[in-house]
Amino acid sequence: MPTPAPTKTSIAPAPIDFYFDFSSPYGYLAATQIDALAARHGREVAWHPILLGPAFKASGNAPLVAQPLKGTYVLRDLPRTAQYMNVPFNMPTPFPISTHHAARAFYWLNDRDPGQAKSLASALFKTYFVDGRDISALEVVVEIAATLGVDPDEIATVLADPVIKERLKSEVAASLARGVFGAPYIVVDGEAFWGSDRLEQIDAWLKTGGW
Repeated sequence: MPTPAPTKTSIAPAPIDFYFDFSSPYGYLAATQIDALAARHGREVAWHPILLGPAFKASGNAPLVAQPLKGTYVLRDLPRTAQYMNVPFNMPTPFPISTHHAARAFYWLNDRDPGQAKSLASALFKTYFVDGRDISALEVVVEIAATLGVDPDEIATVLADPVIKERLKSEVAASLARGVFGAPYIVVDGEAFWGSDRLEQIDAWLKTGGW
């Protein structure tokens, strides 16, 4: 009897890498779309919160609203783009803010439950860019996490731990080493796309296999 031919095993494509800062309004807009976009092509998305401060320092850049002329444009472009995408949006005050606690909470939760970590990220984005609450405060991050079933005492303790602080530093360093200079920054099979206005191009890239 002939030996059966070995069964070929299909290898799942690598996740799409989505880099963002919780204080980035364009990062927020992209976050509302990226998973659904990827799913249309049978892809998963790995979310990577970063800190734009080190990225700006490395690239010589500054927050958009702090840049002459461009800042005025952005304040008009953001609500217009959000309306075009049918995404709720309110420009928050203060802006920008520190997002250390939010990013640390994400990474800690992501190691335990990536789906719940994405839910936390979406809730934090909504809290800041829709409800207008300042998510730089530790107590706000803990409160939002608690609404998702995370023990508030546990996460408050974890976020004060030097281990999770170092984890965020290493994630930021890794993003810089990869060339991430702004948000959102999306990498598809080694090809980088910057900005929420590149989502349609990413969709076409995934559909065609690139060009």
